Amino acid sequence: MDLWVGIFVTVGFAALLFLAMKVGNMSGYSVGDGYTVHAYFDNVGGLKVRAPVKSAGVVVGRVAEVKFDNKRFEADVVLKIDRRFQFPKDTSASILTSGLLGEQYIGLEAGGDDQMIKDGEAFTITQSAVVLEKLIGQFLYSKASEDDSAKK
Repeated sequence: MDLWVGIFVTVGFAALLFLAMKVGNMSGYSVGDGYTVHAYFDNVGGLKVRAPVKSAGVVVGRVAEVKFDNKRFEADVVLKIDRRFQFPKDTSASILTSGLLGEQYIGLEAGGDDQMIKDGEAFTITQSAVVLEKLIGQFLYSKASEDDSAKK
């Protein structure tokens, strides 16, 4: 009986460890030999370092660094992309949300340019994270202006 309790506790501990690593983005894909690309966003929301970079649902890299650029007054997100994956220069980068816990990641949509982006260059087309508070504020403002125009 003691042996079975010990096995059950060990399996439970391993499951908790696996879950913690999954939530913390510590498991799975890691970029070994890759190249860095910058993406500038007005708002990164809750994007974190080691968040996945996906294209067509496939993890092609990870977020290496998130910092503020004092010259552009934007967030500079440094992406480390695996060398196996090459993207055209006109690829667009968006901050998207997935999953039950609202994990944010970078989504890449390949463009049609013949030239591929090189190490150290930046994506020119970006879409920032959607901020729920802004959306609610815009909705309430538009409803208030509709009510005012209906009264006139």
